[in-house]
Amino acid sequence: MEAGRRKIHEIFTGMKVLEIPYFQRSYVWEEEQWDRLLEDLYEICSTNTTHFFGSVILKQRKTGMGEKFGDRRIVIDGQQRLTTLNIFFKVLCLKQNLKTDFERTFKLTDGQNALINNHNDIESFNTILGLEKIKDIDKKDKITLCYQYFCKNIDQKRLNYNIIFNNIVFIVIELEDYEEEQQIFDTINSLGVKLTTAELLKNYFFNKDNYEMYETYWKNIFEADEETRDYWEKEITTGRIKRTILDLFLFAYLQIKINEKTVNIKNEDKLGFNRVEHLFQSYKLFIKDYCGGNQNIIIKELKDYAVSFKNNLNPIIDNEELTAEAGIERINVLIFGLENTTLIPYVLYILKEVDDIIQRNELFEHIESFIMRRMIVRTTNKNYNQLFSDRLISNEKKSKNEFINYLNTQADKTNYMPDNKELKEAFHNSVLINKNAAGVIYLIETKIREKKLHSTKLLGINKYSLEHLMPKKWENNWDQLTEKSEVYNRNRKLLTLGNLAIITQNLNAKIRDSNWETKKNGANNDGLIAYTGGIETITPYLQLDIWNEDTIEKRANDLYDHALVIWKE
Repeated sequence: MEAGRRKIHEIFTGMKVLEIPYFQRSYVWEEEQWDRLLEDLYEICSTNTTHFFGSVILKQRKTGMGEKFGDRRIVIDGQQRLTTLNIFFKVLCLKQNLKTDFERTFKLTDGQNALINNHNDIESFNTILGLEKIKDIDKKDKITLCYQYFCKNIDQKRLNYNIIFNNIVFIVIELEDYEEEQQIFDTINSLGVKLTTAELLKNYFFNKDNYEMYETYWKNIFEADEETRDYWEKEITTGRIKRTILDLFLFAYLQIKINEKTVNIKNEDKLGFNRVEHLFQSYKLFIKDYCGGNQNIIIKELKDYAVSFKNNLNPIIDNEELTAEAGIERINVLIFGLENTTLIPYVLYILKEVDDIIQRNELFEHIESFIMRRMIVRTTNKNYNQLFSDRLISNEKKSKNEFINYLNTQADKTNYMPDNKELKEAFHNSVLINKNAAGVIYLIETKIREKKLHSTKLLGINKYSLEHLMPKKWENNWDQLTEKSEVYNRNRKLLTLGNLAIITQNLNAKIRDSNWETKKNGANNDGLIAYTGGIETITPYLQLDIWNEDTIEKRANDLYDHALVIWKE
């Protein structure tokens, strides 16, 4: 690997071919970025000073005997800037009659473009770079819009080709063809540049020579239309990191593959393949070492798993009404509403392996009980990744009874099912984060409404706010306490599940901290009664004249009684 300062003529030499990966995502810059670039170029011309344009990462590509230009580089990072500068200089040179200057830099000695764009952009890009004069192009893709922008906005009097050309500087990192780019990708990602595993894999699997495979096994599955792309590109927070749904799927699929008994994977490799940060590298090594280098083994199976994933996993479930029936919809709330994405590999495995809907739903119902009981008693979830990405899959546990028996026979009891005694204590004493507390109450609500007729529709979990019935700031408007122990007990109790409710709209601060009567009715029909219509977990308690520690205890017991029925041991 080499790195250093490079000017434009050192990147584009007339003999060096730069290739944006064929299946790289389309050009995405818009007017905001073009405005900023143009202002920078005006500044360069007015001051005649060097301007740093960021880093570009190029990787040497092996060339064949029939290729005219032996120096070919893959553009790992820099697609947007290099594409934009080509278009800018083309427009400027057309306006200033500098055709020779443009071609000396941005064309190869045979007249072809030095920058070869991706399959989405190459037609428009080649059309623009082949123009002999400024002309209207009636297209709306981003490449053409960039061209139209510079045609309209370039002020020739403020721009000097040679000054710009000699003052733009990049830091160029050049990799040899044998060097792995994973470390570079990790560094870029740490700086906030979005390079997904999916994009890297797409260009690893496919090229222009196997375009039909790309259409069948990738495009038609992940990029068929706008709705499909939106689904797979939606970002989900996992821990402190945002990942796309497609990356979550790719991780889940790999976990299933490495746990197949026929693979006989080495323990040290398995540990490495469990690291989501190095997913692209894991795929490459898995294919090399366990698929004999045959990418097609993975490519073809990915399609089937991806179809099952998209048909069943719903990342926007938290905005939709939830059924009371056990099954994948409620599992979706655990995964996406309550951020238990570690469940995904095992859930995907079950969806593919278990055709019996009754057997599958019994297992999903027990998983819900397992997750929710553990959430309420606040047990650790740090071993969930090992459990749901590894052990349950590798041991082929496909039913409720197999799941239960497996956990019961493990010497390590970290992943235990809390019993009823522990659950009851937790309803009275656990202090949960707001999302989890709201999730507990919401999932109970969905079940106890099941057999009752309601004029109000149950909303998605994300549509409710969590409210403390006795407010945290109770001192001014609620009965006063004199003993420190009583104050401590109240402050603790008001944080527990018995004092928490889901409501359809936040109360304003004045109502929220008012006394019980005002809080129920509000100042102008804007209290709890107005915002809890039909919510079974709170409505009956709004008939009480007093709300205190005793009623909090009673409601905790009532919630616990419901939980016993819903989340069985």
